[in-house]
Amino acid sequence: MPSDRSPEIGSTVSIQKHIFNALLDKLKTQGYEIVGPHVENETLVYAPIQKLEDLPRGYVTEQEAGSFRLVYTGHTRYFDIIPGAQSWKQFLFPSHADLFTLRKGSGGWEMETPRPTAPAYAFIGVRGCELAAIQIQDNAFLRSDFTDPIYRAAREKVFILAVNCMRPAGTCFCASMGTGPRVEGDADLTLTELEDVFLLNVGSELGRNILSGLPYESASAFVLNAANRGLERATLQMGRSVDTSDLPDLILNNLDHPHWRAIGERCLSCANCTQVCPTCFCWDAVDTLSLDGNQTRRERVWDSCFNPGYSYQAGGNTRPTIHSRYRQWMSHKLGTWKVQYGTFGCTGCGRCITWCPAAIDITVEVADLRKEIR
Repeated sequence: MPSDRSPEIGSTVSIQKHIFNALLDKLKTQGYEIVGPHVENETLVYAPIQKLEDLPRGYVTEQEAGSFRLVYTGHTRYFDIIPGAQSWKQFLFPSHADLFTLRKGSGGWEMETPRPTAPAYAFIGVRGCELAAIQIQDNAFLRSDFTDPIYRAAREKVFILAVNCMRPAGTCFCASMGTGPRVEGDADLTLTELEDVFLLNVGSELGRNILSGLPYESASAFVLNAANRGLERATLQMGRSVDTSDLPDLILNNLDHPHWRAIGERCLSCANCTQVCPTCFCWDAVDTLSLDGNQTRRERVWDSCFNPGYSYQAGGNTRPTIHSRYRQWMSHKLGTWKVQYGTFGCTGCGRCITWCPAAIDITVEVADLRKEIR
């Protein structure tokens, strides 16, 4: 394809893998800070990358309940890994964000409210379940009746290169939740990795412009069929599944079932699941007073519905037991969220299973609850 032409939105093109560096260079020249999966300290993180070779070529992840292992196999693929504990949430809804500062001056107290700013991020390698998670947070922070300025400042500048998932982990159940392994949400570009080439589906004018001038070819029927077969295999190889039929009713009509207490006996209320979850957005406001008492700073920090203090009100703690806090978390993800927004608050990424030190599996708990009720 001549380099002076641009692919049409909705079309799929193929590029040689080494051309990906030119794509990254073009993103950098347009001012993007590129972030993607990267091996660091023997685990997988989302970190700044500069070139294709920074991606985890040859690695796979082995994940089961309470277990994560990064394994080097030596294969030639760059996106054959399933993410670790981190999610894209950390860039859009940061764990710490300044809200305002109060300073005491000669005329009294003065408030300084920072203007929300954020880099223009280019997210490389966003899975279908993760893109669905970003869209879930969009529903919470970019509502018509309320827009969070901190979230909006980061979100409105993001470039998303999503990735169709060809190798699910043992804890993945995105197929059950309708969020993967094929990317279904809006992305600027969606990549499918085959052995020798990258396929790129153009999802926006921005994605089209990034590909403009790069050497590419229209994707042939052969490579498109190969990509579809790979995604079909990935669906069949999904490590977990959950029956979502009548799921909100199942949970919300059985809030007093003894199964919740059984879970509470195993749950540590450590909040790992909510910290790694790409959709959780509970937060608290923390005030820090200077030693001389002349300045105080309020910041927003991540919190968790598993923390006892999160549910504390003037009359006491509304969820004083571990089982009541686990029930709140699960009923929100799979029950009330569906009622409020029309989608589940869980995308089936499996992080809460992998990173639970007690190896509690949300898919098993749903299945056991069904069995006990029947």
